[in-house]
Amino acid sequence: MTPGTPVRSLVLWFPDWPVTALEREAAAAAADPIAVVERNLVVACSASARAEGVRRGQRRRDAQARCPGLTLVNADAARDHRAFAPIVSLIEERAPGVQLVRPGLCALRARGPARYYGGETEAARMLIGALREARLDGVRAGIADGPFTAEQAARGGTSAEDPVFVVPAGGAAGFLAPLSVAVLDASAMIGAGAAGTKDAADLVGLLARLGVQTLGGFAAMEPDRVRERFGERGVRLHSLAAGHDSRPVQPRTPPPELEREVAFEPPLEIADQVAFAMRVTADDFIGGLGAMDLVCTELRVELVGDRGERSERVWLHPGSFDAAAVVDRVRWQLAEDVGADPSGGDAAGRRGLRSGVTLVRISPEAVDAASHHAPALFGGGPEERVHHALSRVQAMLGHRGVLTPAIGGGRWLAERQVLVPWGDRDERDRQATGAGGLAAQRARPWPGSLPEPLPTTVFADPVPVDVRALGGELVDVDERGNVAAVPAFFIESGRRRAIEAWAGPWPVIERGWDAARSRRAYRFQVVDADGSAWLLVCDGDAWTAEATYD
Repeated sequence: MTPGTPVRSLVLWFPDWPVTALEREAAAAAADPIAVVERNLVVACSASARAEGVRRGQRRRDAQARCPGLTLVNADAARDHRAFAPIVSLIEERAPGVQLVRPGLCALRARGPARYYGGETEAARMLIGALREARLDGVRAGIADGPFTAEQAARGGTSAEDPVFVVPAGGAAGFLAPLSVAVLDASAMIGAGAAGTKDAADLVGLLARLGVQTLGGFAAMEPDRVRERFGERGVRLHSLAAGHDSRPVQPRTPPPELEREVAFEPPLEIADQVAFAMRVTADDFIGGLGAMDLVCTELRVELVGDRGERSERVWLHPGSFDAAAVVDRVRWQLAEDVGADPSGGDAAGRRGLRSGVTLVRISPEAVDAASHHAPALFGGGPEERVHHALSRVQAMLGHRGVLTPAIGGGRWLAERQVLVPWGDRDERDRQATGAGGLAAQRARPWPGSLPEPLPTTVFADPVPVDVRALGGELVDVDERGNVAAVPAFFIESGRRRAIEAWAGPWPVIERGWDAARSRRAYRFQVVDADGSAWLLVCDGDAWTAEATYD
């Protein structure tokens, strides 16, 4: 084969992959009309949404007008890649040398699989069958000279009844000729980056204004004239339009297997038995990372029960995990998420796993260079000693044996005080705040919450106070937020404090839709004669001190 000759390529196309990735990862119902939106445009939609008239490229409002029950989901490139990675590994098990073009599209050289499986069509149908067994229906395959032509064959030449289309060797130009030049904008500059994609889009728009509507018309132009007008990018696109796609398939280098797992037969019922069995595997896990000069900073632990139950959690570490810390996290997950007694006991009281543990899988959720965690030449100083001391106490007492304060979300100051286990970053501590973490909780609007600067002393239990006007009558606030009288003094713990200045009220309204649980209170800021600032709350006829500004 002479240099520059197009190589027979096999392209697998997964239509509307963002929707498929959402269904596989979020367990979304495939029958529901779903559209994935990016920059206010539909980039993918489910079959049920398409049946209602939703199409790619539609504006959000137009799609909702066509399908009022449409579920809109923001595009997430990380989700698409995460869901597609195991699919690529599945293909590599049957046909190595896969190039990941983008999530939902991959290419490989057709020669090897064709010789092994008895032909190009047979190889493509075998791969589609394997993907169907993995619950991936609707995959299309195109085979042609070069990956660009093979992609167009998969997109335009296949159907649900016949998912494989083969362009004969030497027939790329004839197959591409009637296609619109718009396909260059969508596919031709794969691997060229954002700048290359923009160049392709600009060229396609210019060709349309010049009256060149098809790839055949573009290919008929003189190469020298194309170079003069469009430069080297235009020459590259001109070669693709003529079926001269000389780009080779560039197989990816499969990532190293960093995860480890241990299977138990028969299933283990006691947490200490599971932890003891994990010691060798934990050493091997940390050693495998160390061989690549990496350390694990976030660890995913997955437990599988004898009846198919699963318990999965991501653990964090203030520094990096060692083998002992890995074993501790497995034990803690058995104790907290699963509900087993870490010192022993049977499985009867478990909340997540109602049977014995049959499989433990550990994998790094996040890694870092080992050089960033190397000990200092003269020791790490007081911070490192504190870290080792707290980690040692935590290993003895359990995950929540050492807690550190963090600020969460909420309207009242006391409920914003959250205790986070040592080593867990506040935004990832779902044990304390539920799904979303503390960062997501703080980011919510929380109407009525107190703006900064916040008080320095917050009472765990609000302190009862009595706020009076100058004549001694009780100060209250009506439903419209009007103060009945000017606050003159308040009594706190039997001590009378004169009010020199005050501001408010600021309403705090909670659960207004629930008559039984609704609450309407008002905050005041007051300064007493000693210069101390107080945050007072009027809730009906009762007054309390929520905090002080020291």
